[in-house]
Amino acid sequence: MVKEFIKYAIPSALAMFVSSLYTVVDGIFVGQGVGDMALAAVNIVLPFTVLLFGLASMFAIGGGSLVSKNIGAGKIEDAVNIFRQVFKFLLILSGIISIICIVFTDQIVRILGATDNLSGLAVDYLRFYAIFCIPNLIGIVLNSFVRNDGRPRLAMISTIAGAITNIVLDYVFIFPFGLGIKGAAIATGLGQIITVLILLPHFIKKIGFLSFGNVKLNLSDLKTFSMIGFPSFFAQFSYSIIVLIHNVMLVKSLGEIGISSYSIINYITTNTYMVLYGITLGVQPLISYNYGRKDGKKMLGFYKITCISSVLITGFFVVISFLFGKTLIGIFTSDPEISKIAYLALRVACFSYFAVGINLNTLVYFQALEKPKYSNLSCILRSVVYLPISLIVLYYIFGGNGIWGGTILSEALTLITITLIANVNTSTKHALAVDSISK
Repeated sequence: MVKEFIKYAIPSALAMFVSSLYTVVDGIFVGQGVGDMALAAVNIVLPFTVLLFGLASMFAIGGGSLVSKNIGAGKIEDAVNIFRQVFKFLLILSGIISIICIVFTDQIVRILGATDNLSGLAVDYLRFYAIFCIPNLIGIVLNSFVRNDGRPRLAMISTIAGAITNIVLDYVFIFPFGLGIKGAAIATGLGQIITVLILLPHFIKKIGFLSFGNVKLNLSDLKTFSMIGFPSFFAQFSYSIIVLIHNVMLVKSLGEIGISSYSIINYITTNTYMVLYGITLGVQPLISYNYGRKDGKKMLGFYKITCISSVLITGFFVVISFLFGKTLIGIFTSDPEISKIAYLALRVACFSYFAVGINLNTLVYFQALEKPKYSNLSCILRSVVYLPISLIVLYYIFGGNGIWGGTILSEALTLITITLIANVNTSTKHALAVDSISK
């Protein structure tokens, strides 16, 4: 079981780490090459770009869970049909989103809370990001399906190649070419195109079970994998809400300098979040496959290993934040006031990832069990219910600096609530029993 975990989880976590690393490098180049205001502008757009990532994750995990389950049950034809429907539907949807973002960019950034000073930069970033909406979303989904089709190393290679391309082009576009914040968005899009190009041969040459082909969209199937995958979208949507609420509170309490500080924290903590998410994504095919094989012991075993790994990774991140936090922040900005605020924020925010990692693992596990209601409840609690309450209470107790502790409190309360409401062991036995009866 440990060997299987390493085979799937480590490549996925490594790929996500490198992918998030290019996000950090992107922030460094933007901060040093364009300025602190550009960092704040990227953070304004962040809730929307995270939302797009969530949309892709919805189809990747929703469709991927069904694909792996059907492969485990020996229903290869059903698995291929689901893959083709997911791909076709997302291709259409991403094209529509791209057009909407390009046409209504000004309105979108205003809704996201851009001030007059940040609006121009935010518009530039989002508009050029939206041009590459199709490869951005398709790359995430194909990467996940390659992993579900038994080739986790290819998924890792494609992600790393795209990330390296992004890093190189970031430097070229921002510094020698002087494209500013637009250059960062273009580099991201071109990096994702490289990822897609590396993945395409797997499906075109029919190397695994899955392949491209024309298929008629079935409303029932679309509803099924969308329902299963919706918590992944909701998880990213809730993260968007978290960022949006923080931005609103920080503007009121600390001003634009607070958003700049928060932007730096997001760049740094993104590495940890994506590694934790990468482990969860890597293990998902194993859980879904064993769900198809009715092996509850292995399913729970993979869940336990994933949770232990998440705690260890977060512990390492906490140590790094305290020992090297000032150095990391100094890479993004030379402003002493921003650095001071960001360092305090980092030392508080890093502890929230102990709960974040387990919450992510539990969320995806219930998706694999085809019990998305518990995953959705987790998302609602952490972003809509507990976070606003936590931020408001801590703000009135500790002032502006109290905002940094809001995520710790909301994530911890979510973990406690879900643990009390939905027992993983009992839910697994029930899901296997119900699935056997339905057959």
